[in-house]
Amino acid sequence: MIYLELFLTFLEIGAFTFGGGYAMLPLIREAVLLHGWIEEEALINFIAVSESTPGPFAINIATYVGNQVGGVFGSICATLGVVLPSFVIILIVAKCYEKFKESKTVKGIMSGLKPAVVGLIGAALFSLLLTVFFPAGVSFAPLATAGFWVSVGIFAAALLCAFKKVHPILIILGSAAIGIAQGYLL
Repeated sequence: MIYLELFLTFLEIGAFTFGGGYAMLPLIREAVLLHGWIEEEALINFIAVSESTPGPFAINIATYVGNQVGGVFGSICATLGVVLPSFVIILIVAKCYEKFKESKTVKGIMSGLKPAVVGLIGAALFSLLLTVFFPAGVSFAPLATAGFWVSVGIFAAALLCAFKKVHPILIILGSAAIGIAQGYLL
């Protein structure tokens, strides 16, 4: 039963999310927490790990959640669920694109989807920021902790490095090193 539930949940996420893995994040978070498959902190930690591992973000998360809930077969079910809609849609789009690429309807759909995807990514970012910087809820108490300020510093440094066009791998490795040091020193 859990295998079918994993497959159908991730099939729904894959079918109704446009814009890739980051746009899927709010739906994945909601589904995982609603089903009680993983605690929010574990999900946040895996998001960080999945950013530094090869492969598409949404597939990594689906595979991880599936494995946590149902072992290897659970990871296969969740991964197939999240991938199948995109695979089918891409096949259909590839077959029909040349015929409809100048269609006003298709252009209108794409024009409408772009801001929605940005909004979904923004909502996911905001949710992650709240969870990372205020894990116990929004209050001023975390502002007095060294861990909060180290996290803010890592965030600011990563943002600055990204704007300075530092290679993402260097940003990830540097952030991981600082996080490891923080874990040993604080």
